[in-house]
Amino acid sequence: MPWHARLSLNLRVEAGRTVARFEHEGPLRILQSLYPEGDAVCHNVLVHPPGGLVGGDVLDLRVHVDAGAHGLVTTPGASRFYRSDGEAAVQQARLRLEANARLEWFPLESLYYSGCRAENHAVFDLAPGAEAMGWDVMALGLPQARQPFVQGSVLQHLQLDNAWLERGRIDAHDTRLMDGPLGLAGHRCMATMFLLAGSALPRARRDRALDVARACIDAQPQAQACIAGATAPDARVVVVRALAPLVEPALLLLKAIRATWRTELWNLSAAAPRGWAL
Repeated sequence: MPWHARLSLNLRVEAGRTVARFEHEGPLRILQSLYPEGDAVCHNVLVHPPGGLVGGDVLDLRVHVDAGAHGLVTTPGASRFYRSDGEAAVQQARLRLEANARLEWFPLESLYYSGCRAENHAVFDLAPGAEAMGWDVMALGLPQARQPFVQGSVLQHLQLDNAWLERGRIDAHDTRLMDGPLGLAGHRCMATMFLLAGSALPRARRDRALDVARACIDAQPQAQACIAGATAPDARVVVVRALAPLVEPALLLLKAIRATWRTELWNLSAAAPRGWAL
């Protein structure tokens, strides 16, 4: 039987502290809330106990960040989409931020096994003054285990309501997309990082986000294994894209950009969530 799991996470300020309240149905839950930076930022570890998705599975996540709250959501490891001979496996997240709220959406990479039929959706809705940063890291097949991505498809959907939409399908049989110079160029990891705002970012702030991201791309040794660039497709959006043969160099680059964005744009510590150090 397919798993259908739902989780609703609410982050709000209570007595000067951001706290997490959640409800869940099925195997999807918050493992623990942590405060490594003090009361202002609530770190949350999202777990899916089965460890992967097969055809017909649906993970439905709703995140609501109240005005002035600051939450971070990550996972303890990679998400896995296994082979399916029938229905798609679907992971969908809807994330709403109220005025002056902040959210860091940093699930670790998604691994798409050969033969999967997968959909991965993340839709953001930000009120004026709210900001979010996050990423989506896609790994196709297991190249180091000699299990290339030769069958199946992945639908990726990233959206900021009324400002930005990226929606595309990667099919293993589309050789022009998989290996062509205008596609993945033979790489099997595609990583997208974003800074999103509920109001138009001032030009100087937007340029600063681009400049520090590009400086990381130029300076980080791991970036040499990547094709990477940064752009601002809308006044409310800054996007960094990286292609790499494997997950590790892309994820290391994005972690460096996250650290720099935090210090330069939010005046916060560059410290990573505790689970990333394991």
